[in-house]
Amino acid sequence: MITVQGVPVGALQVNCYMLKDSSTGFIAVVDPGDNCTALKKLVENEKENIKYILLTHGHFDHIGYAQALKEQTNAKLAISKADELLLNDNNLNLSMAFFGTGVPKTVADITLEDNDTLMLGDSRVTFISTPGHTKGSGCYIIDNNIFTGDTLMRLSMGRTDFPTGSDDDMKTSLKRLAALQKNYNVYPGHGDYSTLNYEKSCNPYL
Repeated sequence: MITVQGVPVGALQVNCYMLKDSSTGFIAVVDPGDNCTALKKLVENEKENIKYILLTHGHFDHIGYAQALKEQTNAKLAISKADELLLNDNNLNLSMAFFGTGVPKTVADITLEDNDTLMLGDSRVTFISTPGHTKGSGCYIIDNNIFTGDTLMRLSMGRTDFPTGSDDDMKTSLKRLAALQKNYNVYPGHGDYSTLNYEKSCNPYL
């Protein structure tokens, strides 16, 4: 089992999540787009337990603090193979377009394909490919929780008009999420949390 702490970070208020495996104390950080008080405390108190940095995709607002966090903790950074190039391309990751400057470049330690798994202590992390927002966008499933990045949001979905985005891919990805049988807690990249059953019932895009 894991515990989940979420905090919005950065100018675009990305939801950064800190996940802790209850049996081992091992930690993963999802989408550290910027530094924040909660991350600072986590590094100060438990940096040896931070094992993974899990990126749902490669846009600047989700990856901006990844390199700094790697340097502070030696955590392994994971991202889809298809979005790996965004880590070092400040045009594709949109940092130049939004701010006129790049985010710190970083290197993936783990590149993920559909249905790849990682173990966070005793908790299995499954990556599922959900392209649309970017070619390499994906979701992480852990226990009863799914971290959907900018694919699925409460009563909405991510934009598809950025480089490598695709409306057709997004429709396919949302159908895939709608076909999941479990009522997962949905933790999106922006905005309020939800549940999968609620989204199936009320989200016009799902």
